[in-house]
Amino acid sequence: MSDLTRLTAVEIAGLVAGGETSAVEVTQAHLDRIAAVDDRVRAFLHVDTDGALAAARAVDERRAAGEELGPLAGVPVAVKDVLTTKGVPTTVGSKILEGWRPPYDSTIVQRLRDAGTVMLGKTNMDEFAMGSSTEYSAYGATHNPWDLDRIPGGSGGGSAAALAAYEAPLAIGSDTGGSIRQPGAVTGTVGAKPTYGGTSRYGLVAFSSSLDTPGPCARTVLDAALLHQAIGGHDPRDSTSIPAPVPDVVAAARLGATGDLTGVKLGVVTEFSGEGAEPGVLAAFRESVDTLAKLGAEIVEVSCPHFRYALPAYYLIAPSECSSNLARFDGVRFGLRVGDDGNRSLEEVMQLTREAGFGPEVKRRIMIGTYALSSGYYDAYYGQAQKVRTLITRDFTAAFERVDALISPTTPFVAFPLGARTSDPYQMYLADLYTIPTNLYGGPGISVPCGLSDGLPVGLQVMAPTMADDRMYRVAAALESAVGTLTPPAL
Repeated sequence: MSDLTRLTAVEIAGLVAGGETSAVEVTQAHLDRIAAVDDRVRAFLHVDTDGALAAARAVDERRAAGEELGPLAGVPVAVKDVLTTKGVPTTVGSKILEGWRPPYDSTIVQRLRDAGTVMLGKTNMDEFAMGSSTEYSAYGATHNPWDLDRIPGGSGGGSAAALAAYEAPLAIGSDTGGSIRQPGAVTGTVGAKPTYGGTSRYGLVAFSSSLDTPGPCARTVLDAALLHQAIGGHDPRDSTSIPAPVPDVVAAARLGATGDLTGVKLGVVTEFSGEGAEPGVLAAFRESVDTLAKLGAEIVEVSCPHFRYALPAYYLIAPSECSSNLARFDGVRFGLRVGDDGNRSLEEVMQLTREAGFGPEVKRRIMIGTYALSSGYYDAYYGQAQKVRTLITRDFTAAFERVDALISPTTPFVAFPLGARTSDPYQMYLADLYTIPTNLYGGPGISVPCGLSDGLPVGLQVMAPTMADDRMYRVAAALESAVGTLTPPAL
């Protein structure tokens, strides 16, 4: 393995800016790493070799011309295949969009290009971001670099696995119910969900429009903060985008890295400090809480009583929104088209296209959502779920009147074996038990490695008030300064 693939994004950018290495050399090292290990990891759905090298050459040319480079110029990045990329396949892990090459870039991808990062390609994911293990991809499962027989989390397991396998130093994910944070936890990497509306959804193929949030994935907290800074901020093309600047997450990460949390008050969520978690996960979490206290943080117990209803509320709200959003995939305007032989009606073509194009988990959620929105059941299901969402928001509001941030394990268990939960959707859904409340509230959350359980990574989650993303970066960086980063076994 090239030494260049072991470096952080900060280190790579410094070497490129100083002329000690070239962006092309860095990019080629990561392309070589992908070629060497991705047949086992399967993190990528598409590797854009020519595009990546062209982007890297452009960075080198700018440096040679004396232009000042940005803080991430020349750094390779992997992009979850839920974001549109002009001329590059965007499948969302589904057969219904197989081979589709969008005519435009998403705002996130355009900002990555503007920052001088080098897009390596598109990463694997659960189809339409519906899953917690990246086993529901229409193109095969991704494997966890810590143990190739285990899941890398989901839905953004491809992005997290690419980081853990040293195929990329940075990656982009999207988080609807934990799809950035949960993969980060089980792969020993860092995953951050920004405040909803703090990153643009323009060009993000929609699953659940009131929940979907693109965000950064990295191997260190500072790298994640720099990526967050690059992609965040107001976008007039997204009606839900917040017209306010991104909090200074980079300064917060640097402050946290000093290891001083004096004056910071952290609340341990009572409902998530024991219920349903594996003993090894709880042990690592409690040890990390002690570490945070030693760094100067004041630790208190905080009860958020309605968090226990977040999972059922989410699995009514998200499927309801998905049943509406996915209606556009009809075999008429773009993507897959089945049965159009001139002898069938439009309705028959739509039915055949969706039957062939959607996988079982997507069909399950569409049916749940359509039922929840149907006449006679809307108030009983979707309406009640939205009321629960309000109660959860009130829990967060009350908690943040007492503390600066909340902490919990990121996920109740470490990476489980591939195939272990695919036959039991409820057990699969439990992977997001601790992450879903933040999505329903709309605030930011981050997962940072906090130790090992039976040789597998455990993540600690930090949750902050809306538009206080900097708080979570400070706490996460402080814990990272004490615990260190995790290194998976060699592939």
